[in-house]
Amino acid sequence: MTNDMELQLKGYGLTTAQILYRMPDHPALLQSYIWQQYDIAPDFPEMHSFLKFWQEKLDGPLHSVRYVHRKLISATEWRALKGELILH
Repeated sequence: MTNDMELQLKGYGLTTAQILYRMPDHPALLQSYIWQQYDIAPDFPEMHSFLKFWQEKLDGPLHSVRYVHRKLISATEWRALKGELILH
């Protein structure tokens, strides 16, 4: 089983964040950065860790962050198979 599938079975979902930040040399200009990672809602520890890294290590100050989260696998999507149909 892949690592991504293991994360999804543990409750992780795909989080995508659009990060707007100011250019260090031109603070009036905004630049966009897209970040995507498996994370757990509603606390989002992976995203908070990345944003903390950004604020401590990178020069471009954050302007805003917009994010969406989608749980790709849920308990209702799994069901038992009662039979098998073979064609050919």
